[in-house]
Amino acid sequence: MVKKVYKKIKEYHQIVIARHVGPDPDAIASTIALRDSIRLTFPEKEVVAVGLGVSKFKYYGILDKIDTIHFKDCLLIVLDVPNILRVDGIEGLEYKEIMKIDHHPAEDIKGSVDWTDETSCSTCQMIAQLLLNSPLKLDTKIASNLYLGIVSDSDRFLLPYTTNETFLIVHKLIEKTKLDFTSLYSYLYDRSLDEVRFQGYLAMNMKVTDNGLGYIIIPSDIIREYHVDLATPANLINHFNFIREVSVWTFITEDVKNQVYKVSIRSHGPIINEVASHYHGGGHKYASGARITSKEEIDAFIHELDCLCEEYKRASISNL
Repeated sequence: MVKKVYKKIKEYHQIVIARHVGPDPDAIASTIALRDSIRLTFPEKEVVAVGLGVSKFKYYGILDKIDTIHFKDCLLIVLDVPNILRVDGIEGLEYKEIMKIDHHPAEDIKGSVDWTDETSCSTCQMIAQLLLNSPLKLDTKIASNLYLGIVSDSDRFLLPYTTNETFLIVHKLIEKTKLDFTSLYSYLYDRSLDEVRFQGYLAMNMKVTDNGLGYIIIPSDIIREYHVDLATPANLINHFNFIREVSVWTFITEDVKNQVYKVSIRSHGPIINEVASHYHGGGHKYASGARITSKEEIDAFIHELDCLCEEYKRASISNL
């Protein structure tokens, strides 16, 4: 796959790199790292990374605004997203070919080159693998972006998607670029007092069912009251891991502008991505997202997750 990806990149003068809406560090970092590596390797190519930026992630680099007419017949590379409807920043783009690099279960994006690896902890791990095993160039800044994406999506190597390969790739990144990785953590974990207080609000107001489902619906006025943005709940959801009474937890955030509820779901037992797929979403077995358009759908979603937790609890008791 590395050879196929590199060969396809070599073919095109114009390349647009995109990722999913509502990006997390893995999506942002992989997109910018790949763009910067291609630019470094092939200075003559026109390579851009698109999508709505997030001020919290400005360390990774600046995203590009493009004239879609100018980039007609380009190669579109989509990262960290299997569903074409969730790709950000490509409205009006008439690309010639699409190539996908992703660690989520495959959905409707089928490119001429399709590198899907569900065993990878992150898309950044896959991009690091690509750069370490091809002529694409790697420098310290690119390596730092990839390292932070890997650390973030693996939740500091705590999630089961972390493998021997993850540690091997991280070792090679550090060794090859002399990366001072301990200095990077502040870019992931530095938080404002508003965000810390908002996390306290989430803890105090999260409801927990008898079956072990933790959930909270976050109105838009609460987002404004705590001076945080719509991406903050998703960025905080991993902080609620290891709660003894909770096996699945979900944050449902009202987005008034887009008339939708943005949903993040995590689990340390029940498999949740099938439930997410019923609500305009998807993802990994234990980490997924969805988008809900009505309060009635929210009720159905919470009920379905609670039933999933009940089944898991019943199965766990029967196995004792």
